[in-house]
Amino acid sequence: MRLFVAVYPPAEAVAHLTAQVARLRVGAASAAGTNVRLADPAHAHLTLAFLGDVEADRLIDVESALGLAAQWFRDSREAPPRLRLGGGGRFGQGRFTILWVDVRGEVDALTVLARLIRSRLRHARLPYDEKPFRPHLTVARPGDRVDGADIDADRATLDGYLGPEWPAAEVVLTRSHPGPRPRYDRVAAWPL
Repeated sequence: MRLFVAVYPPAEAVAHLTAQVARLRVGAASAAGTNVRLADPAHAHLTLAFLGDVEADRLIDVESALGLAAQWFRDSREAPPRLRLGGGGRFGQGRFTILWVDVRGEVDALTVLARLIRSRLRHARLPYDEKPFRPHLTVARPGDRVDGADIDADRATLDGYLGPEWPAAEVVLTRSHPGPRPRYDRVAAWPL
């Protein structure tokens, strides 16, 4: 099973961002038929840890590790962290260009949560991607199908974007099915 751990923004925050993306140059390019690979709003999430392929018989270990991390996090706070989508950036160059929106608000708390999750996964000897945690939400994968100047202009526009505030109320273990039409299945969730 291909697994990751995420926080999902509520529908209203995703709808607000989707309206902003439609006004970007990548949004206009997509509307005109260019394959800029806009992120599907139905799958919008902030990845806290990517586990990759995990054997089915280790699922109980994953769930136990995540349950402990969520409990420790919940016990250390009075309320779930309040977040907003806002700002923006890009990863990669040429055909590997990705446009993303940043996270604002109680990001330090989100970083602590990601650290707790990764610590519990490591303690359970479970696999996970050890790249540094950089909270973001991918909005498009335009690659080299959109001029670099247009992508830079969209990034600058996203710098002025600030979506509605929302509580990160739960952490979700998700199974992904990659491919031309990726699917995501909710496996389990824990309140924050």
